[in-house]
Amino acid sequence: MSDPSSNLTKQPLDEVMLAMDVVDTLRHRRKLVDQELAADERDQVMMERLRKIYTAQGIEVSDRILEEGVQALKEERFVYSPPGPGLGTSLANIYVSRDRWGKWALAAIGALAIGAAAYYFAVVGPRAQLPSQLAAMRDQVIAVSSDEQANDTARALFLQAQGSIRKGDTEAAEAALAAMTELRDELERTYTVRIVNKPGERSGVWRVPNLNESARNYYVIVEAIDRSGQPVQVKVIDEETGKTSRVSQWGVRVDESLFNQIAADKQDDGIIQDNRFGVKQRGDLEPDYTFPTSGAAITNW
Repeated sequence: MSDPSSNLTKQPLDEVMLAMDVVDTLRHRRKLVDQELAADERDQVMMERLRKIYTAQGIEVSDRILEEGVQALKEERFVYSPPGPGLGTSLANIYVSRDRWGKWALAAIGALAIGAAAYYFAVVGPRAQLPSQLAAMRDQVIAVSSDEQANDTARALFLQAQGSIRKGDTEAAEAALAAMTELRDELERTYTVRIVNKPGERSGVWRVPNLNESARNYYVIVEAIDRSGQPVQVKVIDEETGKTSRVSQWGVRVDESLFNQIAADKQDDGIIQDNRFGVKQRGDLEPDYTFPTSGAAITNW
């Protein structure tokens, strides 16, 4: 029985592939080929040598294939010639080297995408919602307010913000929204205004005004306390400086007789019996004072 592997070995190769292999064999034996082609010998001599090479490998090669191989080598067929410089070559080189630069390009694209998303959610999105937020905050102020002045302020801030949006001034519109939010919070706040009655702390002071040195301005020192007994920061305008501050204690201006009445109450036993000076209800901007006062105040004494 014949060996199947020997049949496979003797089976001719595809002619085109075989011709290419002949050329490749010749190219690897360049010194021999150069000598043969440079000599005056016939191509038949080199073909015979090639036939011996393939016979030793168990491959049958026809004379036609050997002739085509020798001629192809002379004509430099099956030889790769790199393309010249140009746009196509540059693009091909960039594509081939994508393993080196691809990860950096993807990282840069990812960073840009993350930055764009962050900008949208931090800037574009909130700005797009600004008109509806302004309208909602205005409505919240009016809903909680029992003070017409607060309502007028909210409406004015809303109209001001709308004008700012039309002009593209989002910062001014956001400032108006913040002002309305603060106004709503102030309306919702509740606290009791109580005369300060603590050891070592003043319950009242008087001042000589700059414009009339023969007169005196009298102030009762009060503090804002919430339901849990904790101090509350209240926005107060100092009539002497014109500055607005957030404080938990301030001086409320009263007439001389009330000042003396409270002073006498404290001097009696060191305790002010009726120390409740007013109450700030939800919906009001200002406290409802129990004692008569002009509402003028000081924040330093």
